[in-house]
Amino acid sequence: MVNINVDTSIPRQIIALIKSEAWPVGSHLPAQMLADRLRVSRQPVNSALALLHEKGVLMHERNRGYFVAQELLAPLDDIVAGLGLAESDIVTSVYFQIADDLLKHELPLACPEQLIRSRYGLTAAQANAVLARIVSEGWGERKFGYGWTFSTMLTTPDSLLQSYRLRLALEPAALLEPGFRLERKVLEQCRATERHLLAGGIDTATTDELHIRGVRFHESLVEASGNPFFIDTIKRVNRVRRLMSYRSMKQRDRYPEHCRQHLYILDLLAQEKNEDASNFMREHLVHTLDSMAKIENILQTGNLPSP
Repeated sequence: MVNINVDTSIPRQIIALIKSEAWPVGSHLPAQMLADRLRVSRQPVNSALALLHEKGVLMHERNRGYFVAQELLAPLDDIVAGLGLAESDIVTSVYFQIADDLLKHELPLACPEQLIRSRYGLTAAQANAVLARIVSEGWGERKFGYGWTFSTMLTTPDSLLQSYRLRLALEPAALLEPGFRLERKVLEQCRATERHLLAGGIDTATTDELHIRGVRFHESLVEASGNPFFIDTIKRVNRVRRLMSYRSMKQRDRYPEHCRQHLYILDLLAQEKNEDASNFMREHLVHTLDSMAKIENILQTGNLPSP
């Protein structure tokens, strides 16, 4: 098991991205591209790339950078465990406990680090590992002079529903942007991911893999709009809604229909029927919003599942 002083969240996210995008051996992984996708600075990305190179996941060419060195066919949890990148049990459990406590208003949105350490019985190293993961996933930050602050978007059970309503306004419009252009390679990667899930991947994927798959599908289409305001907004929303999404993933029976709907949207875009794709995207998000509302009790109560 990895030393808890080491933040393994970025290497794990890079591995998850390689898997979700189905990047083949030899694919170039520019640090800036990864930093943009993960919404972090280049420094932790460069450190993560070096670590994954040491572990044989990536190969490095002088003056060219890092490239995928091997196929990643096993489940994400098995890969990170085999590489010694899995978090300690206490780091994972406290991470989700903090999220639950914020949702229940049992932890203040701004608090000193000592309160976090004492409340959850953490050592300094464990607290650093937990808070590093929270920062990397975009729902907390260190405040100069006063410990840590957490996103207000986690404090209402309606947060996930609100995020879908924002997406309902944004995503169909993105498909109608004048500069919309979905690269054929991206389209085929999205198709391959949905077909893999329909072929049994829904049952075997981890919560992280399912979440990343959905995020990447929708972000890929918004990115194709070429509108930087749309792109920045959807990425911000997706990072903050991550924890709320984990609750909804307790029920996976809706996923086959979601995959089929995603494939239909891709087919329409491949035929350059963007207006039809936009209309169906609206129907797709409305359907998802209705499903979320029906399982709202999951969003309000119970423990968050581990990723």
